[in-house]
Amino acid sequence: MKNTNTQVNAPSSAVAAAGGTSTAVTENPVLRVPPASPAAAAAYFGASLAFHADVSDVASALAADGDPGFVVVDTRSTASWDQGHIPGALHLPTALIPEQAEALLDKTVPVVVYCWGPGCNGATRAALALARLGFQVKEMLGGFEYWAREGFGFETWEGSERRDPDALTAPVDAEDCGC
Repeated sequence: MKNTNTQVNAPSSAVAAAGGTSTAVTENPVLRVPPASPAAAAAYFGASLAFHADVSDVASALAADGDPGFVVVDTRSTASWDQGHIPGALHLPTALIPEQAEALLDKTVPVVVYCWGPGCNGATRAALALARLGFQVKEMLGGFEYWAREGFGFETWEGSERRDPDALTAPVDAEDCGC
């Protein structure tokens, strides 16, 4: 594929949707749709943090002394739960949320849900179901896959387990990633 820097006029609707004012953009695939205005970007990313929690942040909060202020919910099947889950998590499969959530969870305590990983939208569906029932909810980005890949301990039907951190997902010799 040939990459050029030819200037073209962006559709005014794309520029307006991005909050921009310029009409010239490149054919560069990154800038084909111009970046949002700083104000729109701040609103979007601020909202994103209200909906999502990072695996490392969840692990840090759970490892600290005292109540983390939220409950972690594994939304996968029983077979998946048995294969491995976050210590202290509550097991509530997505399909059972409508009938069991109100008996198992306190609506005054935020809920952090997770499923398998970034390739699975089960936690998103679970978060939606909980929000519709009136729960405060965040989705843990990366799910169980990144919990294990970042080297955090987990429980299986056979007992506790921990894997070495994957250098592609977490710093091997540091306390945190510095994000």
